[in-house]
Parts: sequence; structure tokens; C-alpha cells
Amino acid sequence: MIRFPSAPGARVLAFLVLLVSLPALAAPGRVAVSSAHELATAAGLEIFEQGGNAFDAAVAVSAALAVVEPASSGIGGGGFWLLHRPEDDFSTMVDGRETAPAAATRDMYLDDDGEVVRDLAINGPLAAGIPGAPAAWVHLADRYGTLPLAQLLGPAIRLAEEGFPVDSKYQTLLNFRAHIMLRWPDTAEIFMPGGDIPELGAIIRQPELANTLRALAEQGFDGFYRGPVAEKLVAGANAEGGIWSLDDLAAYEVVEREVIRTSYRGHELITASPPSSGGIAIAQILNLVEPYDLAAMSRVERVHLLSEAMRRAYRDRALYLGDPDFVEIPTDMLLSPHYAAGLRAGIRMDRATPSAALAADPSLLPESDNTTHFSLMDGDGNLVSATLTINLPYGAAYVPPGTGVLLNNEMDDFSAAPGVPNEYGLIGFEANAIEPGKRMLSSMTPTIVQSPERVAVLGTPGGARIITMVLLGVLDFIDGNDPASWVSLPRFHHQYQPDEISLERGFLTEEEIAELEALGHEVTVRARTWGNMHGVMWDRVNDRVEAAHDPRWDSGGAEVRDSR
Repeated sequence: MIRFPSAPGARVLAFLVLLVSLPALAAPGRVAVSSAHELATAAGLEIFEQGGNAFDAAVAVSAALAVVEPASSGIGGGGFWLLHRPEDDFSTMVDGRETAPAAATRDMYLDDDGEVVRDLAINGPLAAGIPGAPAAWVHLADRYGTLPLAQLLGPAIRLAEEGFPVDSKYQTLLNFRAHIMLRWPDTAEIFMPGGDIPELGAIIRQPELANTLRALAEQGFDGFYRGPVAEKLVAGANAEGGIWSLDDLAAYEVVEREVIRTSYRGHELITASPPSSGGIAIAQILNLVEPYDLAAMSRVERVHLLSEAMRRAYRDRALYLGDPDFVEIPTDMLLSPHYAAGLRAGIRMDRATPSAALAADPSLLPESDNTTHFSLMDGDGNLVSATLTINLPYGAAYVPPGTGVLLNNEMDDFSAAPGVPNEYGLIGFEANAIEPGKRMLSSMTPTIVQSPERVAVLGTPGGARIITMVLLGVLDFIDGNDPASWVSLPRFHHQYQPDEISLERGFLTEEEIAELEALGHEVTVRARTWGNMHGVMWDRVNDRVEAAHDPRWDSGGAEVRDSR
């Protein structure tokens, strides 16, 4: 049974009353797209030029990213598409998250000693959940779009057939997974012809993927989940140790989830609901810090307070969150200001709370910049914030022959054993245990923030750090800053376990780090940056639309055009 999250209290109602009581504001009259690849941004703009709306463009951008950014998303993965329609204040989250195959079992990744075999959980088809992305594209086009699916997939089919040039991000993330991909030479030949990392500017063509996209364009759901493509997917996956069946594919269903709504400092947040953990976590953190004047704090005080709130929200993530169709999530409790007040009572401004006092064992956390995000808006003010993934860079690193479909390795996002961290260091318990047909818990947090004056659409990839990156972007928007600021500001993170504050290099001075350590924090400065945020803003008062992509990667594209 699906449990829909409810709004946390009278603060949201008061905000909505204020919003409704204002005179109607004109639509933006401009379209904006910000995505992780300039060719995907161009695909969205192409659909706008053909008369499509934001939901049409979302399909085109998603499919184009599946082609030109194979490290981060794809037709073999899934995601969440957060939609908002201002005409009737309608919001929903289209859940295209992957599901566990029917043959999946709780202990499928454990050896005889009860230890998790990490290689099985992340490499090859046994690590793959049933993809949800293609079903979500069909759903978006059928229910919310205005143009035929074949037209929306046209840019992606063209990119797969004609190819796209390799950029530095493609090289960097492939280098991380190339040694695994070489286990399957046919797969390696697609992404690293000749067995080597391709040079910058080399053209990657994917004719088999183009054929699969064309089958989807012509036949809709059945073009991927039934018939020849499905048969090739199942045969190819199972030939290399997978456990898929034709029934698994045919039974896949997109689910629409009621969004998480909360408010903070006169702004309403519309954000992702379970099986995303992000919306609840961000709402909890904002509830925890609401009584404090963050603007009046020093940087050290602000990092300390937000880190204490983050650690508590991530603790609850591990304990309570999972697929709402399988577990009872205490949403009302987690979003309650009274619950936040109880957690807040344990926060001290002069001392860090050891995570051990809240339970669980620490573990290492590798960085990740896979997964992808895009934000867009059409001339009528319709909004889409979408975060898509295949989990680790290049997913399971395996393509079933004849399909061009790079499989995800999302099964690692389940809790393979209670309290054992996954590849991102995130721990989980019974709520996120493996079960047939279940959706694995996610950190993906597409988000929309609105006030009577301004609207923001934002999100990012980044594994366990997605939630805290979106939180910092939301706070920066509420502080009055524009998308260029949200996407580029320095980042910090705490996720309960491991018990440490992670910092991007150069964010804090040595003296400030020493102050945090004196409070009892373990502080780690990461050698690499993280995330790849994309944001769009509509300034309703000044009739201005802006878009920006994260400067940490040079492949992104953000553009605003007049739609009038």
C-alpha cells in the first residue's frame, strides 16, 4: 500500500494561503534548460522550438543524456521526475526507480560467512535492477506531454546513430570503471574502442542503442519491456549471471508519488518523496535549524550546526526509510516540528555529538560524480526537476548483446546486510532490505522552491552527498542568490557514518578547521570536488529567467530562450 507523505503542519498552509492571495503573475514567457551535457540541453531546446512543453522537453533531455552521458544515466537505469504545473498548483513525482527482479533474495550478495561480496553487488548483470527510465519516458509523454513519443526521442536516436565527441568527464569516469568493463569485450568495444580510453574528441557511436530507442519510439512500453528487445535483455543478462525474467520486464510499473512539501523562511519546498530519502531528510534538517539565525553565525558555527542536523537526518534515513510500497514509513513523525524539537534538544553549539552516541559503525566513503540531473522550465511556468542514475559510473559495466543498453547496478542501493555500508558508505537496515519487486532507497533529490517573488528548480548527482548539496543550494537561494551561486558554492557534508565532516578543498581556512576539531568534529578535506548541480530560476517580480550549470565540469549546458 502506498503511503503518501503529508504536509508538516500549519506553516505550509500559511504559506499557501499567502501565495494564493497574491494577484496572478504572468508566465515567464521564456524557456530554460540546464543539464549535465550541452547536447542534452540542445535536445530540450529543440523540442521547445517544435512547440513542446516542459514535460515533452524532459523526455528529450532524459533520452539524450542516456546517449551522451552513459557514465551517469541511461535507458538501462531509472530516476525521479519532479513535475510542477502552476496553472492548478499541481505537483507530482514520477517514480521510475529500478525494481528488484522476482528471483532476488535478501541474502543474494552474502558469502557462506555472511559477508557481503561487493563484486557481485556492483559489477555485472546480477547487480542490475529492472530499468524504469524507458517506462517513465512513455508515461511522461502519454500523460503530460503534447508531442508524439517518436518526436521526443528523435534527438537521442540521432545522437546514438551519428555519435558524440568524448569529453574530459567521459574519460575521467570511464577510467574509474574501465578495468571492470574489460571483462566483457563486446561492452568495452562500445565505450572504449580498441580496449583503450578514447581520446578527447573521439566520436562514440551506438547503433544498437539507436535501434532500441527506435523500438521504444515506435511501440512505446512494449518496444522495450516486451518483444525482441526484452528477449535480448533477459538472455544477455542471464548468460552472465543475471536473474532477470521476461515477466520482470513486462510487470514493471511507473508510480506517481505525492511530493514532500515543507516550508522555511517564507519559501515552500516541493521535493522528492520515498523511495527517495532526500525530501524527508532536507525537511528534517530545515525543521531542526529553523529557530537559529544562520545569517548571523560565523562560518564555523553554521557548518557545525548544519552538520549536527545532517547527522541526525542521515541516522533516521538508515533506520526508517525504504520503498513505501513495502514498508510503513513514519512520515508524519519524521516531518513533525515536535519531533525536530526533540532531536534539537540534543544539539550543543559548543560540542559535536559523536555518531556512536546515536549508534552504528563507521566506514569509508568514496567520492562519486555519477548520476545526473537537469532542471527546466517552459514559457507557461511548468517546471521539471529530474535526477537520473545507473548508480556507479557506467553502472554494472555490462551491455546485453544486441541491445546497446548499459545496465545499472542499483541493487547495491539496497541494504545487503543490516548495518553494512554500500559503495557510498551509506548504511541501512530492515526497511531497505532486498525483496522481489521492491524499489531500492535513493538519495536523489530533485527539488523546486517557490516564494511569491521567485522560483528555483535544482538538483545534482553525487551519491550520498546529493541531499546535503541540494540543502546548501536551497539555503543559498533563500538567502537571495542566483543559480550561478547555488551551483558553484563550496560544499560540506556529514552523513552520520562515517562520523566526519567532509569539506571541498579551499572552503574553510586551517584556523576554521581547527575550530571545528576543537568542538570534537573529525574533519576531512577531500582532494576532489563533488556534485554537478544544475539550476533554473524565475524572478517573477523582475520578469527575469536565469539558468546555470556546475562549473566543476565543463560538459554542462545551460540556456534561456524567449518563447514568445
